[in-house]
Parts: sequence; structure tokens; C-alpha cells
Amino acid sequence: MAEKNLWGNWRFAADFSTSVLDSIHNEAMNDEAFEILGHDRPSRWLVTCDHASNRVPAALSGGSLGISECDMERHIAYDLGAAGLATALAERLNCPAILSRYSRLVIDPNRGEGDPTLVMQIYDGTIIPANRAISDAEVERRLEQLYRPYHRALAAMAARHPDTAIVAIHSFTPWLRGRPPRPWQVGVLYSLLDPRLSHPLIARLAADPALCIGDNQPYAGTLPGDAIDRHALQPGRHNTLIELRHDLIADAGAQAHWADILAPALEEALADAEMQAVPAARS
Repeated sequence: MAEKNLWGNWRFAADFSTSVLDSIHNEAMNDEAFEILGHDRPSRWLVTCDHASNRVPAALSGGSLGISECDMERHIAYDLGAAGLATALAERLNCPAILSRYSRLVIDPNRGEGDPTLVMQIYDGTIIPANRAISDAEVERRLEQLYRPYHRALAAMAARHPDTAIVAIHSFTPWLRGRPPRPWQVGVLYSLLDPRLSHPLIARLAADPALCIGDNQPYAGTLPGDAIDRHALQPGRHNTLIELRHDLIADAGAQAHWADILAPALEEALADAEMQAVPAARS
């Protein structure tokens, strides 16, 4: 079958996007690897949430990685509050949202296939027993069953519009063990290859003196092969990654509050970004 598009490292058949989207019959589509909300909303925005869930599929060690329930409720397993924020933000932007349905400790959808942190063996002081002696064959099984289906669906959703703008929602812990508290409420992350959307978004949010905004904090930019690199930087799409401190989005009311702040700021920032030069898609 002839190939139509090259999205980063992923090649898809000519009818791939159509076949995936045609399979979405309900307001919420659920797959082992992902969930799509509001698939038929018309906006050019696409909200993504790579670390939405702490779920471990039953086919993997009976649904357990060998760590405690307490650890599975920590930030090491998923981004607390991010799924609710992504859902609320997508509603306000009138756009779809795609959310992962498995823990990043199983395999991290926001890492490239060759990244050494794709399957973590220890995270923030916790050893992951199911990953300690993981084989290449088991990594490949997780890639095929979870990681690649998520990215194929994300690519299909991004291809709905010629001018899709991607906003990735994450959350961060107020501190990591042995490190000082993080002062930021919101972090806006971006690659220096394309700050068109992120720079005006930072300016819009920083106009509120009550907010402490991290400019590429608490993490810097993007990683080669991560979700933004693959689905936004390489095709040349507008993009930004927003990190909320997870204690600020712990419940539905707080998530709605931040969605109300972020949605208009994103719309205004996109209008600002449209006036800037468009970078060429990366080959």
C-alpha cells in the first residue's frame, strides 16, 4: 500500500488517518493505549496528555509493577490532575483531547524509542521491580501494545487539520526528594527551534502578577523523539507544553479554574504567533 505521510519515525499507510478516525463512533473512544474525547469538535487545537493514567494493563504482571499502591498514586506513575485539566481545557477550546491509558512506568509515551528512560527501573528513589531486568522482547511487546498505538492515534488526530496547534498538558510535583521546593505555579516548555506559541503564552500569563511562571522550568525544552518533537516540531506545527504544579489541580474545581485561565491565554497567544514567520517542517 502506498505511503502518504512521514511523521517523525512513523510511516503510515495512505488511508491510515481516515481508518483510525472512522473507527471513532462515540464521544469518548477507549483503546487499551489511549482515550480520545470530543473527537468531532471542530477547533484546530489538539490537547494531549501523555501521562494521564497510572493504570497498569492486566496483561502485564497481573496489573502490577511490584511497587506499592502508595507509590502508584505518586507523580512517578502519572501526572496527577493532568487528565482532568486536559479534559476541561479541551472543552473550553472546543477541540479533541487524546489521553494515554497506561502508566509512564510501564513505558513512557513522552520518550523516543531509543531513549534510556523509556522504561524506568528506578524513579525518585523507588525501584520498579517489574522493570529491573526487563528484556528487549518485553520492551518491544510494550511498544507494540501501548506506545505505538498511542502515537498512531495522536498522529491521526493531529492530521485532521492542516494547521493543527498542539498543547500538551503535564503536571509536576512541588518537589523531588532531596531537592528544594519548586516555586512556579505554571511552567511553559518549548524547544528553541520553535518558541512561536510559547513565548507569547508566557507573556500573557506573566501579565498576571499573582502568577509565578516558569520559562522552560521546571524542565528545559523538549527531548529528541518525544511527543512534541514527533508530532509538532518535525511537521512544523504550532505547539507548547504546559506544566501545572499538581497540588494546584488536585480536584475538578481547581482544574476548571486553571482551564479558564489557560484557554483564553492560549487563544490570544496563537493569534500573536500567527503573525510570526512559520519555520519549515523538519526532515
